[in-house]
Amino acid sequence: MGDRITAFPPVAPPGATVLILGSMPSVESLARGFYYAHPRNAFWRILAEVYGEPLPADIPAKVALLHRRGIALWDVLESCERQGSLDSAIRQARPNDFEGLFARCPGIDRVLLNGGTAARLFMKHGSAYLENRSWERLPSTSPAYTLPYERKLALWRRALSNEHESL
Repeated sequence: MGDRITAFPPVAPPGATVLILGSMPSVESLARGFYYAHPRNAFWRILAEVYGEPLPADIPAKVALLHRRGIALWDVLESCERQGSLDSAIRQARPNDFEGLFARCPGIDRVLLNGGTAARLFMKHGSAYLENRSWERLPSTSPAYTLPYERKLALWRRALSNEHESL
């Protein structure tokens, strides 16, 4: 069994309309103190390209990008036991407080799930909060998920566009 690890607090701009959920931060992200910090994770590169912005170089720039674009960012899990960074190693999972987040950010109308594990965990622990919200499972931005970058970018671009379908 691995050590018990705890996720980051949400980045939750009051006017957020989109919530992006991962599963649990990687070892690298935990060490660096913020979401998607592994240099090969495509998350920040994808957001920068989708919105035509420079790649954010530090945590304040990343938070500012999320705020400008009305994106809340969090993980499905509040804590778990895990050795290493692989989602398949997650044990003893505890979900985050989605009721509290949606109360803080009532304008969220879309939930984007970053990868299969995030989707599976959210369906188990948070699906009750999807009423009147659209949701979509997207390919993981992790380097462990080997879908070509251009395909990941295209799928994320479509999901982040304003041309989404509602339920």
